[in-house]
Amino acid sequence: MPEQERHNRAALGGPRLLLRRLREAMAEPVSAQARLDKIVVHIASNMVAEVCSLYVLRSDGRLELFATEGLNREAVHLTTMRSGEGLVGLIAETAEPLALSDAQAHPAFSYKPETGEEIYLSFLGVPVLRGGNTLGVLVVQNRARRTYSEEEIEAMQTTAMLLAEMVASGELQSMVRPGEQIAVRRPLALEGTAIAEGIGLGHVVLHEPRVVIKQIIAEDLVREERRLNESLAAVRENIERLIELGDDAGAGEHRDVLETIRMFANDRGWLRRLTEAVRTGLTAEAAVERVQNDARAKLQRSTDPYMRERLHDLDDLANRLLHQLTGQSFIAEHDDLPDNAIVVARSMGPAALLEYDRKKLRGLILEDGGASSHVAIIARALGVPAVGDVTNITNLVEAGDAIIVDGSSGDVQLRPQPDVEAAYAEKARLRARRQEQYRSLVDTPCVTKDGVKIDLHMNAGLLIDLPHVAEAGAVSIGLFRTELQFMIAPTFPRMNAQYQLYKSVMDALPDRAVTFRTLDIGGDKVLPYMAKAEEENPALGWRAIRIGLDRPGLLRSQLRALLRAGAGRELRIMFPMVAQVSEFEEAKKIVHRELQHQKLHGYELPTDLKLGIMVEVPSVLWQLDEFMQRVDFLSVGSNDLMQYLFAADRDNKRVASRFDPLSPGMLRALRSIARKANDAAKPLTLCGEIGGRPLEAMTLVALGYRGLSMSASSIGPVKAMALGLDTGDAARFVNDLLDSSNGCETLRPQLHDYAERNGILL
Repeated sequence: MPEQERHNRAALGGPRLLLRRLREAMAEPVSAQARLDKIVVHIASNMVAEVCSLYVLRSDGRLELFATEGLNREAVHLTTMRSGEGLVGLIAETAEPLALSDAQAHPAFSYKPETGEEIYLSFLGVPVLRGGNTLGVLVVQNRARRTYSEEEIEAMQTTAMLLAEMVASGELQSMVRPGEQIAVRRPLALEGTAIAEGIGLGHVVLHEPRVVIKQIIAEDLVREERRLNESLAAVRENIERLIELGDDAGAGEHRDVLETIRMFANDRGWLRRLTEAVRTGLTAEAAVERVQNDARAKLQRSTDPYMRERLHDLDDLANRLLHQLTGQSFIAEHDDLPDNAIVVARSMGPAALLEYDRKKLRGLILEDGGASSHVAIIARALGVPAVGDVTNITNLVEAGDAIIVDGSSGDVQLRPQPDVEAAYAEKARLRARRQEQYRSLVDTPCVTKDGVKIDLHMNAGLLIDLPHVAEAGAVSIGLFRTELQFMIAPTFPRMNAQYQLYKSVMDALPDRAVTFRTLDIGGDKVLPYMAKAEEENPALGWRAIRIGLDRPGLLRSQLRALLRAGAGRELRIMFPMVAQVSEFEEAKKIVHRELQHQKLHGYELPTDLKLGIMVEVPSVLWQLDEFMQRVDFLSVGSNDLMQYLFAADRDNKRVASRFDPLSPGMLRALRSIARKANDAAKPLTLCGEIGGRPLEAMTLVALGYRGLSMSASSIGPVKAMALGLDTGDAARFVNDLLDSSNGCETLRPQLHDYAERNGILL
């Protein structure tokens, strides 16, 4: 029998036997080093290899030889290499297997004299992966030239998966030198997008708990393959049902996402890899984990944005399959929430966050979700520090890990060092003292140094927001987002449910006005029970007032609820996404018809009804004179106005931060709105994100804005800024700057210097 065939048969004869031996070795009551030494001997024997070595990635990015059979034992814990250095470093960097019949001829070969490996020609190395992240490299070598088969590579990858669990458990930490750490438990400083201010220190709670695979090695391969096929069929059936029911039925994914997941669920290559993994001796669950590990490692390193985006679809499918196999819940048990929970999720709907106990919730971290996402709005309402867009966070953390979230800077500290934790604890205490100082200003009128009164309003959307109005000293609710009630409800809220909410809001604030914005849905705001219109560009599509006017029954139902809730009081209603005068006129007619309906049925009417518009579509800027003759008030929605002004989707990470709101173009647009409103003596507020930032708020006041609406936590800092501002001087400076900007991209540096020179608190 040829030697190559003998090697293949011997290696293939016992992958399941090898896994059992490894499991037995892992259970023995011996030291971690003794356990690893036995493991590499078993692997070398099973693979008919003269060398087997395990390299583990350290926190400093170097790969350290932790155990070997065949190389010089004295090289263990002495031989190290950088990621990318040599064949082992290349495998760690690419996260892909490497099989060579003449290793020394490979351009990446790096000779380590202390190991004595120069006599070995054949080389097979595989990455040790977990969650797509490289934890180490497993290598076998032979003196003779030989070609390692696909089956042998598969067997090595399966073995590496078992070693990954051992590395991830932290058991090997005891083997490193003092001052060193293995990479899997290393502290990580991660960056994301700040979406809700504050600092939270606590421990990780995974919103969708990772499936814990308790048995990796299969006892009955036929049964495991049958379980895999049955679970796959159930997952496919569930996806088909979701698609048939309509876009977001129950799960919240869009139809195109479900279609992509369906495509992957029927992909023959993916199914073949799963089946092959089971046949190497893994349980169905472990096979799914292994195949997804390989896919995640490759896609994470892809430079193609489309391929990287598909990673989430594959993750979703693997997650569904694992939960189907194990019967585990998708959502964390809220009863088991620790006292200092930092919830970590790939993505989350607004209703899901409300289900957590606010008293125990210290922060939120999202893999997907920016400052304008709906869960971010809820986080700000709850006062929960939050960071979004943190790449791969769900695969970097383990439940219970110490973690810090900084919702002001967008930084996340995972498994922080004691000095880092102490620094953030001090930062949190400093912030608490600053908040206490802001609270001392609650009863201080917001009047500038030169006697100009600035009205600071609060944005809201839920009953949980209301206590913050008085606590923050807000003049009123300048924007009540009525769509949030629709977004967190499992079914469409009936007119009576809407009436009860609006009445509760007004009853809770008898001495303050509330400006209700009519339903602003569509685009990125998809209701879980409403079919989403297929549109090429949803942000420019069927949304907000357009839906209300095309579906007048929907708008009439909401207006009827608002009019009844406002009986005997002042009622302020504004319409979003108005692009032309005729849309406001049509909406106004519907309001007056509903008023007649109220009279006819003997209902008490509001004592004072004010109707206004959101200024957020650029076309309105050239119709301001006409609007001033018809509206009672205006409110600038700076978030949407900016995205439409610059044609930059605020939910698109590639362009969302490309343009600065303090750019000349944006500020001139805002100035023209303020001048028109002031000339017409029409009340004007701004209720976008920029109104709650002290530097931007200073600029807005200088442009003529006397009403700003913001989150409760922003009112204190903005008031402190306003108290030290000379409005007249700031207006002269800002207007001169705008008139002579000479094509610069932003005026932020000049505005910041002005604030510093004049001692204005930012």
